[in-house]
Amino acid sequence: MSLKIERDIVRDIWTLERYSTLVFVAVMTVGSLIAAVWLPWLLVVFVVFGGLTALGVHDLRQDKHSILRNYPVIGHMRFLFEGIRPEIRQYLIESDQDEQPFSREQRSLVYQRAKGVEDKRPFGTQENVYQAGYSWLTHSVQPVHFDNTDFRVMIGGPDCKQPYNASLYNISAMSFGALSANAILALNTGAKIGGFAHDTGEGGISRYHREPGGDLIYEVGSGYFGCRNDDGSFAPDKFAKQAASDQVKMIELKLSQGAKPGHGGMLPASKISKEIAEARGVPMGIDCVSPAAHPAFRGPMEMMRFLGQLRDLSLGKPVGIKLCIGHRREFMCMVKAMLETGIVPDFIVVDGTEGGTGAAPLEFANHVGMPMVEGLTFVHNTLRGAGIRDQIKIGAAGKLVSAFDIARALSLGADWCNSARGYMFAIGCIQAQACHTNHCPVGVATQDPLRQRALNVVDKSQRVARFHANTLKALGEMAGAAGLDDPCGFRPYHFMARKADGQMTEAADVYPDLPLGFLLDPMAADHGYKARWGRANAHSFAPPEDRT
Repeated sequence: MSLKIERDIVRDIWTLERYSTLVFVAVMTVGSLIAAVWLPWLLVVFVVFGGLTALGVHDLRQDKHSILRNYPVIGHMRFLFEGIRPEIRQYLIESDQDEQPFSREQRSLVYQRAKGVEDKRPFGTQENVYQAGYSWLTHSVQPVHFDNTDFRVMIGGPDCKQPYNASLYNISAMSFGALSANAILALNTGAKIGGFAHDTGEGGISRYHREPGGDLIYEVGSGYFGCRNDDGSFAPDKFAKQAASDQVKMIELKLSQGAKPGHGGMLPASKISKEIAEARGVPMGIDCVSPAAHPAFRGPMEMMRFLGQLRDLSLGKPVGIKLCIGHRREFMCMVKAMLETGIVPDFIVVDGTEGGTGAAPLEFANHVGMPMVEGLTFVHNTLRGAGIRDQIKIGAAGKLVSAFDIARALSLGADWCNSARGYMFAIGCIQAQACHTNHCPVGVATQDPLRQRALNVVDKSQRVARFHANTLKALGEMAGAAGLDDPCGFRPYHFMARKADGQMTEAADVYPDLPLGFLLDPMAADHGYKARWGRANAHSFAPPEDRT
């Protein structure tokens, strides 16, 4: 039996399971009508099951609720239990925090803003303000009002010929293949409507990225998808062709992602469709491998020269790197290579270990990589210490869903923020955590054509645009409450937190901005950075004791 036939059989079984309730009520409807000839009281049963059958047919025809379209009749149970009472709703949605990466409040906030409904809450603060770790924004007695909340930042250093005026809140990297065609269409259409950027993920630029015409950040991973030779090596001519598109606004060299830093990946041949093969530039019938490390360079100097090559091939578009901080010395090696070569990236995206994926080993997801807050402040202060912070913009990613999340990241050194799961919630993700099974109940993370057709692109793209606009509006309200005339004016001293001993502390005491150029000044204070800086080498990532 061929692999395609086996896949079709499995898909048919899953389809039957999803529609089994509708089939059951339809059979009961017909059966009770026939039996009513001899037992008239069965007409009551006919009416009940007939109504359920009509409801199921309506579920299949409507396009507002993906879960009802994929699970007619039975899907209403979810909404029923959610609406019974707050305690049950919280149990069903929030459950165990170890199993649910986002809280009920976070998901509810996204859904409300995406749908454009009231996001206010009665009865005041929902958190225990006396609990250790509780944090808050300090506000001003002279708040500011914003008429325009389309906040933007210009990305592009001295060597950039085509700088990009980016939104402060963009869609983080999610590949076609991990997400469905309809999900990619909805995200990019929303980005087009709202005027913000959509990161392609390392899976390359698919036809579904191109069709809506929204701004793209082309992520180049270690597999060089869309710009690779047959042996998996980097193909400059193919990259230049991809980067030449007016839709591509920036180039992002992915060194690692927060959910599984230092870990490669493999897309089995059985999951490679014709469209995925087209987007990635890989053959069908062969496993698609993403190596853990880039084959195009090894040391820091080679990395900078490769970035320079990408900038030249893209005709001067902003070029940067994305990474989750691991060995801090290695990042300092990169910075020293920037100083020695004079090739400085236009941006750096710091991804925290709390970032998400549907394909990370448990140990990597939970225990490898630096959290975003620590990684962001380290990168920000290292660049300040090297005297090049003004040439490089910093993006932040890792569970940044609310305006408060964005404001805090901006205060710690970020120039803009990216979000993946926030926008996934906007297109209907219910956090079923079935991303790796191809059985996503709402058609977001699946390649099953029947499942993904439940995701209405027109409706969900509007939700993406509304979520973006309403989140930036909330960010403007927070900046105004702090007395700022721009959200980029947030600083660590605007935020306070309660310590374990019950005392409050200012974020500036924990995450201060270190002096400009202190790493280059032998007389400047150490600040805990100089010993590591001294061990960093622009020509090798290896520690001093391992160099020959």
